[in-house]
Amino acid sequence: MIKRITLLTICFICTLFVFNACQVEQDIELKEAKLNLPATAHTYAGLPAQFKKLEFFNNNGFIAGIPDSDFQNHFIENPLNPEITDDGATLGRVLFYDAKLSINNSISCASCHNQSLAFADGLSSSKGFGGKRTPRNAMAIVNIVTNRNLFWDSREQSAKGLILKPIQNHIEMGMESLADLETKIASTDYYPELFKKAYNSEQVTSEKIADAMAQFLCSMVSADSKFDQGFADDFNNFSTLEMVGKDLFFSERTQCSGCHAGANFSAPDQPGGEYGSSGGENRRGTANIGLDLVSKDKGLENGKFRIPSLRNIALTAPYMHDGRFENLTAVIEHYDKGIQAHPELDDKFVSNTGEPVRMNLNSLEKQALIAFLNTLTDESFITDQRFSNPFQD
Repeated sequence: MIKRITLLTICFICTLFVFNACQVEQDIELKEAKLNLPATAHTYAGLPAQFKKLEFFNNNGFIAGIPDSDFQNHFIENPLNPEITDDGATLGRVLFYDAKLSINNSISCASCHNQSLAFADGLSSSKGFGGKRTPRNAMAIVNIVTNRNLFWDSREQSAKGLILKPIQNHIEMGMESLADLETKIASTDYYPELFKKAYNSEQVTSEKIADAMAQFLCSMVSADSKFDQGFADDFNNFSTLEMVGKDLFFSERTQCSGCHAGANFSAPDQPGGEYGSSGGENRRGTANIGLDLVSKDKGLENGKFRIPSLRNIALTAPYMHDGRFENLTAVIEHYDKGIQAHPELDDKFVSNTGEPVRMNLNSLEKQALIAFLNTLTDESFITDQRFSNPFQD
């Protein structure tokens, strides 16, 4: 009798759990958010002028070891990206924040890319539509207009090529059928007018969805940090500690700028010159930085992962593809004395003796590097209304 009562109790609890789960799912389905867009569309644009002043970076050692041809091929707008229009980027903004792009209306692109965190999410792995965790850290979105290789393994070559991948991913947003996505968006009351303004037609296609969202992503330009403000004035706005950190960053000793180069502080995608382990190898903007002796996640290949932009880096912890480092201190400790002797370790991190490089920075030098990295934070970028959530609860 006791066993029977226990069994009935368990069945009741399980039934209640299933009911509650369905209710949560139903609440997600029924929830409607209201758009709050300006009467006149915001103005959206691409890169500012300083990103195209190649001679400045050439003359100041910002591109140590990287040939001019590689630099010029990378640090300009990617021709595979679409032209940015105000109405197109506005549509992209709405789509970016709309949870309807997921299978159960629970996850939007902004769920893993939070503006206050420079469009990262502060997690080592992100939560998908069914509660599962992604295998890699969500990369911050910053100045994507320059990038030719995207994701941690550089598998996509443009913002437009990137867009539909997370939407269709079986962990992230789960919308495996693009036809279902098109139907779902077309049946949402606020989209016909937005598509009409952007494309002179109310017809919804996955091609237009990708194009509009790519326009929005490519308009997310961060170029108003303390570094940028000091750019034209010999960095007179820097403290002594920040100047020491800047000099260290661009020094032969640390070689930070050998990977994090140019106005975007990121890696060029083309091979050549001293950059890369063999000069002629196309590494697609990646490097093996000796995180492990044996790579569990192979990345592009053999433990090579995308070298991200350092802009807003102070806001985008945790760091690396698996979010293993909680703060910048841990990152610098890795480069200082924690690099592992992986067989495919980038040449930059191999000493003359064949062992991993040890910089042996002192405490003040480490603090100075962090101080300099903090100057790359763009407060206006993380509060810019053009990139903010257009929905009201």
